[in-house]
Amino acid sequence: MADIRVPKLNNNDTEYLVVEWLVEDGKPVQAGDPVAVLETSKAADELEAAESGHLHHVAGLNTWIAPGAVLARITPEAVPAASADAPVTSGAVPASASAASPDTPAAAADVPATGAPVITDPARALMDALGVTVAQVTALGLPIVRRGDVERLAGSAGAPPATGGHAGANGAHGHAGANGAHGHAGADGAHGHAGADGGVPGQARAADGPFSQAGERAGEAGSDGAAGTYPLSRVQRAVARAVTTSHSTIPAAYTVVKFDVGPLLARTRGLSRDVRRPVGLAELFVQAVAALHPAYPLFFASVDGDRARPAEAPRVGVTFDMGQGLYVPVVHDTGSLREIADTLMRYRLAATEGDFRERDLTGANIAVTLHTDADVILAIPFVFPGTVCALAVTSPQPEVVLGDDGAVTTRTVANIGLAYDHRLINGRDAALFLAALRMELH
Repeated sequence: MADIRVPKLNNNDTEYLVVEWLVEDGKPVQAGDPVAVLETSKAADELEAAESGHLHHVAGLNTWIAPGAVLARITPEAVPAASADAPVTSGAVPASASAASPDTPAAAADVPATGAPVITDPARALMDALGVTVAQVTALGLPIVRRGDVERLAGSAGAPPATGGHAGANGAHGHAGANGAHGHAGADGAHGHAGADGGVPGQARAADGPFSQAGERAGEAGSDGAAGTYPLSRVQRAVARAVTTSHSTIPAAYTVVKFDVGPLLARTRGLSRDVRRPVGLAELFVQAVAALHPAYPLFFASVDGDRARPAEAPRVGVTFDMGQGLYVPVVHDTGSLREIADTLMRYRLAATEGDFRERDLTGANIAVTLHTDADVILAIPFVFPGTVCALAVTSPQPEVVLGDDGAVTTRTVANIGLAYDHRLINGRDAALFLAALRMELH
């Protein structure tokens, strides 16, 4: 008999939700087959069988289970072992039992214990925005309700579904202002977007989650039972933990340099035709940052006490916030612009649905944070725990300059900043890195 134990999927969560069994209890399974889907604070991940045999559920559907706990067992013969109907063991906790806890994820809160679906965080955020009730989604008869299900339900009822947030890979980490690395300057409070609506008319603010206007209205109504409050989603709580860890453990500094990005923007049109994929500043900056790995290995390292641990290869995390929360998926293959463009397009689609796998979100050794909403001129990201650098790309802006011949002309510029761990990198190093990056892009 072999146990399938829950691995440590990320550093943010102490338990995961069993949202789907892919193999029925007692059925045969082959080594390498996916057997269950666990949902973390930011992603869903499939666990595989390490051996062939007959699978026996130990943790129940819609229960919480801790890393290291036994999820299922595999026996050579079809004999009873443990079933989903048996008492939950090995660290698994029924979702309904934890609903009263202040730390309960939104996906489990307010859901009846029997016969009700699991509602993912993106789905619940859209439900709040559109006024869709738990009873309405329960009537769909689905075991798991995702954002797309809510959109279809709202559409069939004549309500226009939200658009899924902001077009393109518009950034994530907070635009510079008094509230530091995770707020947008002078906009709509702690998590608003620059300008009236990020500078992009016609977008659905309702999909922006608990900090949107819809979230504020729900908070005023006391959606979690406390007047004037609103529960943070699991995604936002994960962001909060990462920010807190970063600010409390990483002595960060910041350097910003003005880049002339006009030639880059002109090149993107031809490059998009060449690779037959959309190419923008995000793709070009990911490629250029990765290319600096051989010359600047410490910028891709991690800090281990008083020692630096360089990375063997560049793995670039890219921030996405499409209205479903902040995600930082990782571009592992940076060998070609086409591969980078393919990967970022796939991540944009995943960000609109909150449909990432845990493996998409792990392994970054440097980050490129995108803050390209209109009129964002400065952004200061936090340094992600486990990395030492985060590059900020802001919105291109026109600038009047005096040409070499004395004539007045204009160019398109963007402020490109680098937040860095001062234990490993100094200001001169950061300036040299940014200068090398500018040369790489031209």
